[in-house]
Amino acid sequence: MKVFFSPFSPYVRKVMVVAHETGQDVEKLDSAASPVARDTTIVAKNPTGKVPTALLDDGAPLYDSRVITRWLDAQHQGTRMYPEGEALWPVLRREALADGLLDAALLARYETAMRPSDLLWQDWLDGQIAKIESSLDQMEAEAESFEGIDAGLIAIACALGYLDFRFPDNDWRSGREALDTWYSRFSERPSMLDTRPDR
Repeated sequence: MKVFFSPFSPYVRKVMVVAHETGQDVEKLDSAASPVARDTTIVAKNPTGKVPTALLDDGAPLYDSRVITRWLDAQHQGTRMYPEGEALWPVLRREALADGLLDAALLARYETAMRPSDLLWQDWLDGQIAKIESSLDQMEAEAESFEGIDAGLIAIACALGYLDFRFPDNDWRSGREALDTWYSRFSERPSMLDTRPDR
């Protein structure tokens, strides 16, 4: 598999962590994805122009991150990142929770880093920050039950890593000791260390 890659995308990071955890090699393709200046090479394979976009050996594209990670999980014989039966639903819900936080965080990032300052929409920004905070509160409420590794926990860890990277002044750890403790431990996994955006 090849993946249009950005070292700063938390969604790309999810894919790379799953690949690492399942012992699979992924070839990184250069990309210049941007919400305002789309990379035509990516658009040719994925009309949204977003990363991650994967290319299978036969050239068929896969997108988005949740589809690519499911594909990777179907290719190996080890511990499933997406378990079967009733155990699947909490994993998918946690992945959706993490991706919802990331969606809000990216919109907040674009609002503050890309929009001209005189056009900043404070109510919009506040709304995205509120989504991040309520998502973090839900993660904290569940953190003591986080065990092992699966796609939902990988997504949560990548979301928290993105907050550390792009919002260092937002102290998400305050009042969330269980989540902080879990993340500190989980982020020491080789797959997480190898995919840090600041490496």
